[in-house]
Amino acid sequence: MKRIRARVAGLDVHRDTVVACCLVQQSDRSVEVTKQAFSTTAKGLGELAAWLSDAGVETVAMEATGVYWKPVYYCLEGLFDELWLCNAQHVKNVPGRKTDLTDAEWLADVAAHGMVRPSFVPPPEIRELRDVTRYRKTQVEARAKEIQRLEKTLQDAGIKLSSVTSKVWSQSSRAMIEAMIDGERDPKVLAQMAKSRLRAKIPELEEAFSGRFGSHHALVCRQVIDHIDFLDRSIATLTADVTQRLCPFEPAVTILCSIPGESRTTAGVMIAERTVATSRLLSAWR
Repeated sequence: MKRIRARVAGLDVHRDTVVACCLVQQSDRSVEVTKQAFSTTAKGLGELAAWLSDAGVETVAMEATGVYWKPVYYCLEGLFDELWLCNAQHVKNVPGRKTDLTDAEWLADVAAHGMVRPSFVPPPEIRELRDVTRYRKTQVEARAKEIQRLEKTLQDAGIKLSSVTSKVWSQSSRAMIEAMIDGERDPKVLAQMAKSRLRAKIPELEEAFSGRFGSHHALVCRQVIDHIDFLDRSIATLTADVTQRLCPFEPAVTILCSIPGESRTTAGVMIAERTVATSRLLSAWR
């Protein structure tokens, strides 16, 4: 098979080490092979970058191994003509690949012969936006689970609040639950804390609060509510950060928000996740 790249390096990346193999074609068409292992600390990655540069490498290929590829990729980004992140599924199960050194040499060889294609890696601003939006999603999901846990605790206590109101977590519900945590047990008093349209269901609420809410229920509910409050603050902080990061993509946000039912929150997630299209838009705006 014809060799289409003359100066290629393959990196076998692990948590603590990265093994590099350089394949450099000489003037007589022979290939010089050099291999070395480096630490994945900032110092070790700096040494790796210097070693690759001294070897005259133009193309660097590595596997996408968990999250361990990220610091290596980010350290080398922009230093070489081509920096490839390869799908591990495309280069696995090859006969003879038994050590880290041979893994690195194989990556370099397949890149030199054009036998693998690089995966798309979004630019730094998209990666940062994606990290924040994904973490915000975990916080939103955690909040939903805490509300479900609150409902389970109330059901265990025989409090049928969700049978009367569509939401177990609202201003009225919180006021009632907080009162029970503080020691109030009278269903009539608790039902009178209903607000707005829920006041039309006061008789049903009085019946719903005729349970056996004990001290252990109060303890669990207190911790759950405090956790919900913490998650609310976390989500608000992350949302503010996402809003700021979306400023360079405001034209795309405007277009996405023009779709019926789409919000700025959804637009931010779409921009963060639809990386190829976003990259093209970003290049066009610049």
